[in-house]
Amino acid sequence: MASIADLQAKAKVIRRHIVASTTRAGSGHPTSSMSAVEIAVALYFGGALRYDPKNPTWPQRDRFILSKGHAAPLLYAVLAEAGYFPTDMLASLRQIGSPIEGHPNMRRLPGLEASTGSLGQGLSIGVGTALAARLDQSPARVYVLTGDGELAEGQVWEAVMSAAKYRLDNLCAIVDQNSYQQTGPTAEVLDLRPLPPRFEAFGWFAQEIDGHDLGAVRGAFKNAQETQGRPSVIVARTVKGYPIQKLLAGDPNHHGKPLTAEEAEQALAMLA
Repeated sequence: MASIADLQAKAKVIRRHIVASTTRAGSGHPTSSMSAVEIAVALYFGGALRYDPKNPTWPQRDRFILSKGHAAPLLYAVLAEAGYFPTDMLASLRQIGSPIEGHPNMRRLPGLEASTGSLGQGLSIGVGTALAARLDQSPARVYVLTGDGELAEGQVWEAVMSAAKYRLDNLCAIVDQNSYQQTGPTAEVLDLRPLPPRFEAFGWFAQEIDGHDLGAVRGAFKNAQETQGRPSVIVARTVKGYPIQKLLAGDPNHHGKPLTAEEAEQALAMLA
C-alpha cells in the first residue's frame, strides 16, 4: 500500500496537471478541482478503490461518480495518472474535438462512470448503481463526490432517503465542503451546517474530517468500508484552491476562472 509520503507526492502531481490544463485552456474550474485532490488521491492511489485501467468495464470494479462535474480537471488528471489514457491528453482540455471535455462525458473516455455537470444528480446515480450492484451480487462499492453547494438541491435528499431505506452499505458519499459555490459562500446561500447530524437523522453513518489530511481521508474510507447495514457519508472540510489559495488575488472563491500566466507560474513553483 502507498505511504502517506507517496500519496502527498501524487497529490502535487495531480495539482500540477490541474493548473497546467486549465491555464492552457483559458477556462475551467481549477480551484473547485484542487479542494478535492486528497479525496481522489486516497481513492485511486491509497487502496480504497478497486479498478483496472486495462479493463475499464470490469464488472466487479468499484465506481467513482463525480457529481460536482465542473471539477472534471481533477478526475481527468487522476485517471491519466492511473493509466486510463496518456497524460499528454490533458493538454487538450476543453479544445474542440477533444474527449477531455469541460464536464465528464462517459461516452468519450474510459474510466468515467457517469456524465455529470448538472448539480444534484450524482448521488441519485450512485443509489441506482449501488442497487444494481446488489442485484448482481457484486462486491462493487460506489463512491460519489458532491460539492457542499449542490446539497441545496432537493434531489440530493431524495437520494439520501432512498439510500437509507435500502440500507445501501455499498454506497459512500463524500462532501467536498469547501464552503463556496458559484454565487458565493454556501453559508450565505443556504447554510446546512452542521452536515453530519443531517445525514445521521436519515440513518447514514457520518464522519467529518480534514479533507486535506491524507491519513484522515484514508482512515475514513476504511471506516466506511467496514460499516454494515447503512450508507456512509464523509464530510471533508476543505479549502477552495488549496494550497495555492493565497495566490488568487484575495478571492477565496475564484469560481470557474483559470489562473493567469503569472499565477500559474507561481503555483507550479509551489507544487514542485
